[in-house]
Parts: sequence; structure tokens; C-alpha cells
Amino acid sequence: MADRGESVAIVGAGLAGCLLAALLGRRGIEVTLYERRADPRTAEPERGRSINLAISARGLAALDEVGLKDDALARALPMHGRMVHTPTGEQSSRPYSADGTRPIHSISRSELNLALLEEAAKTPGVELRFGYRLRSADLDSGVLAFDTPAGAEEVRASIVLAADGAFSAARRAVTFRTGFNFSQDYLEHGYKELTIPPTADGEFAMSPDALHIWPRGGSMMIALPNMDRSFTCTLFWTRAEFDALVSDEQIVDHFAARYPDVVGLAPDLVDDYRHNPIGSLATIRSYPWVHRGERATLALVGDAAHAIVPFFGQGANCAFEDCIEIDRSLAEHDGDWRRALDAYQQRRKANCDAIAEMALDNFVEMRDRVNSPVFQAKTQAEHWLERTLPGRFVSRYELVSFTTVPYAEIPARVGRQRLVTAVATAGVLAANAARSLLPHREDHR
Repeated sequence: MADRGESVAIVGAGLAGCLLAALLGRRGIEVTLYERRADPRTAEPERGRSINLAISARGLAALDEVGLKDDALARALPMHGRMVHTPTGEQSSRPYSADGTRPIHSISRSELNLALLEEAAKTPGVELRFGYRLRSADLDSGVLAFDTPAGAEEVRASIVLAADGAFSAARRAVTFRTGFNFSQDYLEHGYKELTIPPTADGEFAMSPDALHIWPRGGSMMIALPNMDRSFTCTLFWTRAEFDALVSDEQIVDHFAARYPDVVGLAPDLVDDYRHNPIGSLATIRSYPWVHRGERATLALVGDAAHAIVPFFGQGANCAFEDCIEIDRSLAEHDGDWRRALDAYQQRRKANCDAIAEMALDNFVEMRDRVNSPVFQAKTQAEHWLERTLPGRFVSRYELVSFTTVPYAEIPARVGRQRLVTAVATAGVLAANAARSLLPHREDHR
């Protein structure tokens, strides 16, 4: 049995909201999807707000459920590793997988959102409403109050799925409920986007087969390739660093000193820096995710429940897994929303907590550790162990990005591997040290 007569509203037509609407529509459930913004199919995109996505195994598995995996891959560019840029402009490639063949995929957030929106729009039973800004949600009456282009409007729903992002308006309905735990922890870093356009002959200015990183200790820049042969760069700096650059000359001089290989590739550097906004980076934790009133139930989904920082490329992948879990739980519980939503939050909470911590740790890795000889030796050792013990030894990065092993199981598994990793790393360090002592070839002449 699918629907038991509940009226279902999804608040937020972002990535998670659109995927969830398509999944529920395929299950025969009638859904109304409300979005505060204008229809993105006709509206101009927001400037400097994309943060390209890195879609990996979890996200692709979810997209496959609605037949969009191949479409997403056609819109994406594979990145087989990191390309690390030094302060003097040298580059070194670091493969993601032990065999160097498995990539993560760079895709435009807006392009993927449009594909999911179009999939939701053509799914029977799904209705889309744009320009609907949620003002309040009353779970006892089941009334959702919206501000719309035509004025105030109230609708009723018995199931409200809040997929409206980290700063969720729907979540405000339960923020001060007894027993609801909520926190938001901001990094001192913000983010700002820049663009490296194609070269004069229409080619990529850098290798498109990598996620480029400029690690600079307490801060960094990354760049992901786009289908139009440009790169979207994202600065992750402290507010003090952003505030320190006031004049055009200061901007150019700072980049020439810290990112010398970028200045000549970004003709709009100063304009982008001056006019693109600074976004915030927060980890949001909340629980419970399911709240019941007399006539309606509210469930938090994706960033509305558990926003994470973007440094493991798992924000969208994680939110997609939420949607799949809701769909799977409905199937297991014969369409019973109460039991399905209880199962959803019980199964997903520990996983989302785990990836939140791993994402914070990966920020430190990307900006600080990636150039450390010890870190590089550890990565070499992990790749050697993965090739030597296939299936038995798998690194944290590969477990997160190339499998669908539950996030919550990964820290313990990595912990069990810690001793063999340490021994292998020591061996690599010793071998590297011995190699450095060997005379150069020309000394034997």
C-alpha cells in the first residue's frame, strides 16, 4: 500500500527536496513542493553561490533510483585526484584511489538541481509552487502559512518534509519545543567564489582531471572544472583575511604572493573578489528530526537536520541518502508514515554525525596536512595496503567516496586498521629517507 490519504508537503526545491518529491511521486504519493525562490528554469542564477558539487558513489546510487545517474555523469567531469599547488606555483598530482582509476565527479549545483527539478515536475502526483516563502507551520492545526507573489496563502498538510536548507524556515516551527536539541557551530572561515575562464583558444587553463588545491596552512583555495571549460574557484579564508584586502592593488598583490599561478589565469579576479558575496560555513546538529502535532508531522531532511561543511564533498551525497532512506522506510512499513519516519531518523542520525566530524577533519587535512611528508607517506602506505589487501584494507577516503558503507561504521573500521597503517607508513618514510641519501645518477659518471 502506498499513500494512506495524508497530504504531503515538501518545503524547499533544492537538491534533496526535488529528489524526495520524485521518489515519493514514483511511489504513488501526491506531493506539493514549495520553494521560496522563483522557478530556476526561468530565473537568473545567484552570483557566486554555486560551490560546485563533488558527486561520488552515494549520490550516484541515489540518482540511479530516479533514472538520473547517467544524465548526471553526462553533465559532470571526472576528477581522479587532487592537484596540489605550492606557493611558488609548482604542481603535484595525488590520486584519490589506490589504482588511480576511480574518480569523484565535478558537477554544477544549479545544473544538477535543474535536472532533479525537471524529473520531479514530470513525475505524476507532484505539484510545484514557486515564490512560496514559508512564514509559519502549525503542527496542531496542520496549517502552513506562506507569503506568495499573490499575497498570503494558507494550506493544510498532514506530512511536512523540511528540505529547505541549513537555515530552514520550517525548522522554526519546532526550534523551541521541549526536548528539541539544536546547535550551529560556525567556522571562523567564510567562502568566496572566483572564476578561471577557458583559455583564448577555448581550452581548460589547468588539468580538468583533478580537484585543484592551494593549501596555505590556515586557509586554502580549491578549484573544480566545469563543462564549459572554466573552473569555479572557492576561497576558504578567515574573515580577517577577507577584510585585509581593500584596494585593487592589495588584491592583486596578495594573489601574486600567495597564489602566483592564478593571477594570469583569472582576468576578472578583482571584479569577482569585490562583488561576489562571502558565504558562511556551519555545522548544524539537531535531534529529534521528527515532530508530531495534533494534525501534522514535521520531519527534517538534509541540511535542515544536519548541515555539514563541504570539505569531504559529501553534503549533497549525504542528503540524497536521507531521501533514499525515507523512500526505503516507506516501502518497509507499507506506507505507514509514522513508522517510516521513526525508522528514518533512527537509522540516519549516527551516520550524519559521523560524516559531520569527518568533514571538519578533512578541512584540516586539505589546508594543513596535504603537504606534510608524513601525510604523503601515509597516503602512499594506504594505497599500497589497498592494492596488497584488496577488500580487506580500505582507506577512509575510499570508504567515504567510493562505497556506500554507512558513514557511522567508517571511524571504527579505520581505527581497526590504524596499527597496520602506522607500520606501513613508517616503512614508506624509511624508504623515502634512504632514497634521499642515494647519490644522484650524475655522481656515478
